[in-house]
Amino acid sequence: MLITLDEAKLYLHIDSTDEDSMITGFIETAEKLCMNIARVDETGLLASKETARIAELYAVAYLYENRENADFKELTSMLRAILFGIRKDTF
Repeated sequence: MLITLDEAKLYLHIDSTDEDSMITGFIETAEKLCMNIARVDETGLLASKETARIAELYAVAYLYENRENADFKELTSMLRAILFGIRKDTF
């Protein structure tokens, strides 16, 4: 994974451990979303680590803040914009 639980919690301004398992799930989901949108595997994300980290942190924050009413189209549109430079033509 490109981001750790501690990094995500720092980004989200969360101090407690109450939601650690949920945030960990958001991190895993964010990484898979980023790989699918960029059409790369984990190695491909690591090759563009800083861009991928920004995308993953954005996705984690979006999923956390909108867990009751997330708009998948809005999320994927923004991730496409962030990951545009590393997106492959085909998987």
